[in-house]
Amino acid sequence: MKKLVLSLLFPLLATSLLAQKTAKEEIAENKNLAAANYLAYSEPTQPLTPAPKGYEPFYISSYARHGSRWLISPSQYDNVLNTLKDAHQKGLLTAKGEEVLEKLNRFYPTTQNRLGELTSVGERQHHGIGKRLTQNFPEVFSGDAQVDGRSTTVIRCILSMEAEMEELAAFNKNIVFHNDVSESLQYYLNQSANDFIKALRDKGNALHQKDIQEMTHPRRLMELLFKDQEYVYNNLNAVDFMRKMFDIASNMQSHDTDIDFWDLFTAEEAYDQWKINNRGWYMTYGTSPITNGLTVFSQENLLANILATADTLVNRRDYHGATMRFGHESCLLPLAGLLELGNCGKSYSLDELDTEWRCYNYFPMASNIQLIFYREKATKKNPNPTGEILVKALLNEKEVTLPAQTDNYPYYKWSDLSKYYAEKLAHYRAQLIHK
Repeated sequence: MKKLVLSLLFPLLATSLLAQKTAKEEIAENKNLAAANYLAYSEPTQPLTPAPKGYEPFYISSYARHGSRWLISPSQYDNVLNTLKDAHQKGLLTAKGEEVLEKLNRFYPTTQNRLGELTSVGERQHHGIGKRLTQNFPEVFSGDAQVDGRSTTVIRCILSMEAEMEELAAFNKNIVFHNDVSESLQYYLNQSANDFIKALRDKGNALHQKDIQEMTHPRRLMELLFKDQEYVYNNLNAVDFMRKMFDIASNMQSHDTDIDFWDLFTAEEAYDQWKINNRGWYMTYGTSPITNGLTVFSQENLLANILATADTLVNRRDYHGATMRFGHESCLLPLAGLLELGNCGKSYSLDELDTEWRCYNYFPMASNIQLIFYREKATKKNPNPTGEILVKALLNEKEVTLPAQTDNYPYYKWSDLSKYYAEKLAHYRAQLIHK
């Protein structure tokens, strides 16, 4: 299928080139960006394009990542804390090391029995998204709207769904809700990769592990925290310690706290850690040439569900509402690539990623994909209009391009897109059978 016409691309490219900064420059200005998938969601500031003349929104199909959370693995907190405690007992912490230990001792109790759970920050993120849905698309949620919510069985996803649904209910008490959480839905909401995709990810992950060892430089941090570098050499995996300390620093923005650890890392170190993770996510979940761009097909069932659900609903004049799905970044990122949202479906060398593919633009906490469907308004003269169903895509509530031709960006014909995606899935599945 043809891509966007050049006349549409030129103004977008010009704007991009004028405003472009490197990732290194952006991270130097705001270390929170270095957090990669731990980045807290930012409320969008860009206005949305009005509906095409004579059209109105009537259906939204979405997939959202849960909001900000505690770290998942106990080792991410415990290994760092226990290492610092041991050095403290031996009198081997510097003044800075003692300061870090004191901060961690204050914060650590909040993590107990909370690993992986939604924080108050994450809850507010989804309340904000839900409220903006009603503000931006009131026609979808007015009157006798029907809203189907679906979540993975993970509690942070369920609570993220609940937060958005509360906003929809506050907007219109007459909405008919049907929310569901079940293992039976996992096959598309949190799909496990098949052996073919797993093998590709293993290839990308091997390179990611190599990046970790070659691009992590812990010496300065070790000297900042520990008095005795022989103790460090004999007792610590310095690379692993630095990585876990960086996880803690990155994720503090997920909490309502004044505790901060960013001063432990120089701008160069923060950038290096981001670069490692950015490359890792792209190689294992993106459209990397290293995996022939095929790992995005891990979300074949999710895309199939989006297509089937939309095709069931969009031609019903008596229907308006939404299908809202809640899950994880490990699904949202490949789905964005599979849908070819903006540049998510493009293939880049690893050296190009700093300018072309930055993970903090795609899957912060509470990241989301919204497909907004439009139809012709009914009138007295034409109570049953038969014009094309149009759709636009929002990635984190910002308009992005789709893989079809249009003379009315950001609006595309659903008939073009659904055909394109169906053929894309069929081609992949046919190839898979013969592998």
